[in-house]
Amino acid sequence: MPKVAGKVALLAKSPVIIIGGGIAGLTCALDLASSGVEVILIEKESQVGGKIRQIDCSIDPLKPSPIDSGPTVFTMRWVFDALFEKAGTSLESELRLKKLQILARHAWSKDERLDLFSDVEQSAQAISEFSSPSEAKRFLQFTDQCRRLYKALEKPYMLSAKPNFGGMIADLGIAGSKVLYDIGLFNTLWKSLGNYFHDPRLRQLFGRYATYCGSSPFQAPATLMLIADVETQGVWAIEGGMFSLVSAIRKLAQDKGVQLMTGKTCEEILLKHGKVSGVRLTDGSLLYGEHVVFNGDLAALHNGLLNAEGIKAFNEKMSPPSPAKRSLSAMTWSMNATAADFPLLRHNVFFNQDYQAEFDDIFNRGRLPRKPTVYVCAQDQGDVHQSFSGQQRLLCLVNAPATGDQSEFNAQEIDKCEHETFGLLQQCGLNIDLDSAICHRTTPAIFNQLFPATGGALYGQANHGWMETFGRASAQSPIPGLLLAGGSVHPGPGVPMAALSGRMAAATLMGHLGLTKLSGRTLISGGTSTL
Repeated sequence: MPKVAGKVALLAKSPVIIIGGGIAGLTCALDLASSGVEVILIEKESQVGGKIRQIDCSIDPLKPSPIDSGPTVFTMRWVFDALFEKAGTSLESELRLKKLQILARHAWSKDERLDLFSDVEQSAQAISEFSSPSEAKRFLQFTDQCRRLYKALEKPYMLSAKPNFGGMIADLGIAGSKVLYDIGLFNTLWKSLGNYFHDPRLRQLFGRYATYCGSSPFQAPATLMLIADVETQGVWAIEGGMFSLVSAIRKLAQDKGVQLMTGKTCEEILLKHGKVSGVRLTDGSLLYGEHVVFNGDLAALHNGLLNAEGIKAFNEKMSPPSPAKRSLSAMTWSMNATAADFPLLRHNVFFNQDYQAEFDDIFNRGRLPRKPTVYVCAQDQGDVHQSFSGQQRLLCLVNAPATGDQSEFNAQEIDKCEHETFGLLQQCGLNIDLDSAICHRTTPAIFNQLFPATGGALYGQANHGWMETFGRASAQSPIPGLLLAGGSVHPGPGVPMAALSGRMAAATLMGHLGLTKLSGRTLISGGTSTL
């Protein structure tokens, strides 16, 4: 460990410095440490986790009741299987996991409910009963297409260091390119879904996958339908919530020598002769190193973390992120509450009828949606509904515009959104006693405070338009020694994708250090299978 003399950390060696202890930063740290690289991870909050966070809404301080208040869905576990295997252990050795048989319960009213299952045939039967046998047949065609799409894109896009259209088509070959052609390559997700689903409720259900990337289904590319296959491959519940994953990675990283500096904020990434030379913290401390991994929204690099020289170098190769292209933010309610009259499962989605109005409000009018879709994670539930005589842990979430750095919504706007949110739940049969609930509300402005320079955007830039698919930055930044990780860079947002970005940053760095040999466009191995 470095010894501190005054306010300067004198490092015997040159460690890799990681800024930001979100899932990408943690994954990068563990990956590097597993290869014997010395790592210092700096996190401004008192604990690591980033967007994977918990909020305690308990009455008794001796009986904490933490509620997952960020990502709640665990998919693509192969990303973490590989990471833990490299660290000399396994997911099962460090965590208790249960594969969910029911992916989510969906409701449009008290009389309209549909469960999607991990078993495609079960989902088809449920859709047949909910809608029609012909719709179930089209659903099976849809899932087959999604499966082929995922297999086609896993290696040339998700696992590629920096995908581009020409390179991806070359890697896909004739068979893979035909998969893209079949879905309507340049269509929006919403338009392509119309080829499979005639029931507007099903089109709405699968259109929601665009929001997993913080985007509108009416503007996002059709390729996002592959998320349907990601969920069919498996959704797991982690005992203790998603934060248990953070805790497990943190422990493994520390066991391998990673130095965590929590409660420390990076003020500036230092440059010398155009190359990274270290970082300066807000308390004046200096940490020197030739390699820095920035795990945060790219907007922060243009907003003060780099000096004028760095910003100029960055802008020559990479345009500053546009506030107009930000992804979704959210309004969330983390609560211990009594919930009655609806058989909640782990994941539940409640839909309004006018889906397009929700995204018009958010992306075109910059206001809280008048008719939101509501997601409820019931952390104490699983595949089978359990009745609670008292309170249970709930996270309620609605999409919102990422304008938290421009102005906070006033009390009237927030109250109206809250009224619409819980009013929809009542219309669908779920009654939550707000009067007795212990509740913590998070707005886009608060998310902007937690994740600076984002406006509260939770997914980087929105994925609107086919070419935006290739617009994300790669792990290698334009500045020598500075690498990038997190949901705002390739391969994109979400827990597994951000973790992949952390592993890509680690692989790129180890290539620079001569610890591995980089070859071709693919940086790391995949999970299921590829064409």
